Amino acid sequence: MTIVALTSTRRDYPSRVDCTFQGKEGQVALDHIRSVDKTRLVRRLGLLSKSTAQAMCERLQEMFQY
Repeated sequence: MTIVALTSTRRDYPSRVDCTFQGKEGQVALDHIRSVDKTRLVRRLGLLSKSTAQAMCERLQEMFQY
């Protein structure tokens, strides 16, 4: 399974996407993508909005374009 870190600190990095999760403002840190075994995940915390997921996909396409 592929996961990505969420931060509560906002940075002006091109690899970050703004998001709101569980009522808190933060960013998805696309520079912290990891692959982990499903057994390491204890519980599901929730889902990001479709607009955040779309922004993440667009940013990843920009990052891997070259």
